[in-house]
Amino acid sequence: MYLVVRNDEEQYSIWRADRELPAGWYPEGRRGSRQECLDHIDAVWTDMRPLSLRRRLAGADV
Repeated sequence: MYLVVRNDEEQYSIWRADRELPAGWYPEGRRGSRQECLDHIDAVWTDMRPLSLRRRLAGADV
């Protein structure tokens, strides 16, 4: 059993559900098989850029 986890930069990963999460990572709410979790990440993580970069670019004059 795995969890989908996310950090403050809105980057996703999977983590075994029976292990303590590393610092800076939080459960995203999805739990399932490894493949189910990876499929969920594929569906929700549509912009691979870190949140800080997205915010910086949003404020830039382009």
